[in-house]
Amino acid sequence: MPLLLCTLISIGFYHISDKLAVAPGMVLWARLSGAILGVMGTLLLPMLIVFIAYSVNNIEHKADTWKTLFSLPISKLSVYTAKYVYALFLIFLCLALFVIFTIGFGNLLGMLKPELKFRDYHMESTLAQIYLKLFLSSLGILSIQFLLSLLMRDFIKPMGIGFVGTITGVILATTGWQYAYWFPYAHPMLTLTAASPPRGKGPVQPMVVDFFTHEIYVSLVIAAVVFIAGYFIVLKKSVK
Repeated sequence: MPLLLCTLISIGFYHISDKLAVAPGMVLWARLSGAILGVMGTLLLPMLIVFIAYSVNNIEHKADTWKTLFSLPISKLSVYTAKYVYALFLIFLCLALFVIFTIGFGNLLGMLKPELKFRDYHMESTLAQIYLKLFLSSLGILSIQFLLSLLMRDFIKPMGIGFVGTITGVILATTGWQYAYWFPYAHPMLTLTAASPPRGKGPVQPMVVDFFTHEIYVSLVIAAVVFIAGYFIVLKKSVK
């Protein structure tokens, strides 16, 4: 998915290079990364989290091996934590690939179309910070969806809850509701909104990524609380 999305958007930039030739390097990087982030962060990331959370637990659901797995001489905490960390790793890997491909395709466009001033500005550090913040903002959603997929055998229920939550989160974030940060499914969209450069006249200012925002604090707290609650649920309740 990272390769496909970055490729398609880069092809679009290639074909309109004559219109972008007057833009400075910082603006070009902001447009390229913004186009990718806008598609990925709004809907694809939350739904990817839903899919990953379900896929991690799907093998045991399909083979009906939860009881066997929990009967092994391994603590339930170890099993629960290992699966959660694996889901974390998959999401982190996906976002890291987006950073790599965005930087790679931006530099490739600068080579193929020298009139595009991608080489005049370096956005690697800022882009990595944006995706790191996006990763932190997704932890609350992951914990919720991980627990739902652990307790529910079928894909429809966790998927439905995740889809409705994502749409609701996008609506809350885009309408500017001041308490949207309390809703975990709005966190990725709020992160993207905060990372967007301010619009207005005058020179474009470099983007500054602030990690100390309400949505990040709430995301981390929800992730920790749901993770701990999920463990006690698994400890006392059989998975159906």
